[in-house]
Amino acid sequence: MANKISGSDAVLKVIEAWGVDHIFGYPGGSFDSTMNALYNQSNKLKFIQVRHEEAGALAASAESKLTGKIGVYFGSAGPGAIHLMNGLYDARHDHAPLLAIVAQVPSSNMNRDFFQAMDEEPAFNDVAVWNKTAMNAEGLPQLVDEGIRHAYKYHGVALLTIPKDFGWAMIDDTYESNAVNHVAPLYPEPDPQKIDEAVKLIEQAKAPMIYFGKGAFGAADELKAVSEKFKMPLVSSVLGKGVLDETYPAYMGSTGRVAPKPGADLGFSTDLIVWVGNDSPFSSMLFTPKAKVIQIDVDSEKLGKRHHIDVPVLADAKKALAAIAAKGEQQEPSAFYKAALADKENWRAWQDSFKDDEEVPLRPEPVFNVLNQTASDKAVFAVDVGNVNINFERLVDIHGDQKWTTSGQYATMGYGLPAAIAAKVNYPHRDVYSLSGDGAFAMLMEEILTQVKYHLNIVNIVFSNETLGFIEAEQKDDSNQPLSGVDLPATDWAAIARGMGAEAYTVKTLDDFKQAMAAAKQASAPVVIDVKFTHEMPLTTQHMFLDPSFQPKDKVDAFVEKYQAQALKPFSYFLKQASGSSDDEADASTGASEDTEEETPAEADTQSGDIDASTGASEED
Repeated sequence: MANKISGSDAVLKVIEAWGVDHIFGYPGGSFDSTMNALYNQSNKLKFIQVRHEEAGALAASAESKLTGKIGVYFGSAGPGAIHLMNGLYDARHDHAPLLAIVAQVPSSNMNRDFFQAMDEEPAFNDVAVWNKTAMNAEGLPQLVDEGIRHAYKYHGVALLTIPKDFGWAMIDDTYESNAVNHVAPLYPEPDPQKIDEAVKLIEQAKAPMIYFGKGAFGAADELKAVSEKFKMPLVSSVLGKGVLDETYPAYMGSTGRVAPKPGADLGFSTDLIVWVGNDSPFSSMLFTPKAKVIQIDVDSEKLGKRHHIDVPVLADAKKALAAIAAKGEQQEPSAFYKAALADKENWRAWQDSFKDDEEVPLRPEPVFNVLNQTASDKAVFAVDVGNVNINFERLVDIHGDQKWTTSGQYATMGYGLPAAIAAKVNYPHRDVYSLSGDGAFAMLMEEILTQVKYHLNIVNIVFSNETLGFIEAEQKDDSNQPLSGVDLPATDWAAIARGMGAEAYTVKTLDDFKQAMAAAKQASAPVVIDVKFTHEMPLTTQHMFLDPSFQPKDKVDAFVEKYQAQALKPFSYFLKQASGSSDDEADASTGASEDTEEETPAEADTQSGDIDASTGASEED
């Protein structure tokens, strides 16, 4: 006779078989059976009690993005289920495998207007790649197994709804998980004819560039090989940050609103783009429509999705780039290539000129310089949404075995603290930093209590400037409207954090910040550092006025004065220097025109969200 096991214990056994050793969640009466099962199996599965269901789902999503493994969250019926929706959408948009288990009222009370009852399955149809309600207890282990397989296959959310009574029901303990049969997908080899077509276009181009996303992770050497052979500058999506070392000379950084100037400059001066593993929804706004495009992706649905393409290459990025690098002839540096490298040097020197600045409230450059110096080669950064994305993209030099995560295409504020919890749980011996503006920090700052409860030594940095900075810049620069609803009350975040049991510091000067970071490095408890930050907005790369050759001089003068940008040069300046020709000849050599180089990006941002340039963030992005 088979041994008996409760439905909830059977569910957890399957989850364990898939290599999961912890689950985020929040108890509720509808999930008492799961809490009982977690107690029974506490030697195998750790339960992490968050303070809000949204935070638990965000933590599970961040965990998946950081590790590549499935994140797991459970929530109770009704309000508990709906609270976790935001975290599920983050996983959906960033294509992170996630299993969500949601409780339901007892099966005998379903569809009878019962306490906390709602028709849960339809509510999750849009967010989930697999969405089922258990119809009996016996099927629970098979359903969990199936859900996890679908989450991995489709890189998204699998959601299982379990009526309360099924979790307590006793069933035969005979199910064997399919986890042992899970293997990594095999990606197609590149078509040799398409590779030949791609190389021919590259060799014919006068201003070719590479634009890559997360799909290029693991292909850094191949990206460099193509760049060096054909003399192509490299630009990434926002989530592609970290694929290449920031100091690699030909890597310009990301592009779009949150990007550094060099990455934003190239899109309207190029005549050919090698587009690698990238599904950014803003891509059509970031590049000239006149450029020819070679797109490399493992997903045929992505080919031509964001921009017209001339050569589709359905293949793994590493294999396709290696095939391109093996073909064709070594190219000499073009004016476009040399100008790109000079543009980056100019930008980096301009940023570095502020890194020791001691003005108050604090500028971002000295603060992030200290962060770069303090963080180890294995640091993990959990980056919230807002101006903090801009400063992180421009000022943090990802290197070594460092990791980072943000809410990419979904761009939900409040991401930083839950993501940091996920990072510390998965990498307990690494230094972990959450980076948030005061607006985003306020949304889920109760998760400091979770950090305290589980003794998670996370350094939480809050950039307090008393405004929703990203939205303020949109209202000023994009819609040219009076500021409305963006102001935030001055708050003593350090005092609140100390009340929650964390170590906390208020920072007003650069020396204060250095001392706080040194103390945080020695701490064993969670740390909150409240940085009283400048109200000035970061330099906008979508509304730049730096080129008096075609832009009004009064606007150039005002822009330069506002951002202290006297040392910054327009891209056309470096093109002219590199080509040894007139401005018109420099433009002709790249296909750029005066009315596209800087004005088009400024006009293009008509539908921005919290992160204009956040990437499409599929597994290929």
